[in-house]
Amino acid sequence: MENHEHLEHTESPKDMKSKIWKTFWILTALTVVDIALYFMLIENHSMMKNVLFILLGVVKAYYIVSIFMHMKFEAKWLVNFIIYPMLFVVFLIALMLIESTFTAAIR
Repeated sequence: MENHEHLEHTESPKDMKSKIWKTFWILTALTVVDIALYFMLIENHSMMKNVLFILLGVVKAYYIVSIFMHMKFEAKWLVNFIIYPMLFVVFLIALMLIESTFTAAIR
């Protein structure tokens, strides 16, 4: 009888532990930048502030999804199946922010 080792449908790299720690430190740095920018821009209420925080959130979400949820090692079609709807939602949020700014301006 042959000795078959059970393999998952995708394999993660051998240095996964170091990738997780690297991602942890990147996320920590982005969070510190996020909090620092919030307190530096606390008096400034503008569209640019909203866009900045949305972009920082999307970058952090990318790292979380790609490493901690192992999407970086999945099949390309599955990644696209998850990423494209997320980009569409971010686009809709941006449109809502633009619309809310317009509505606040005409009142």
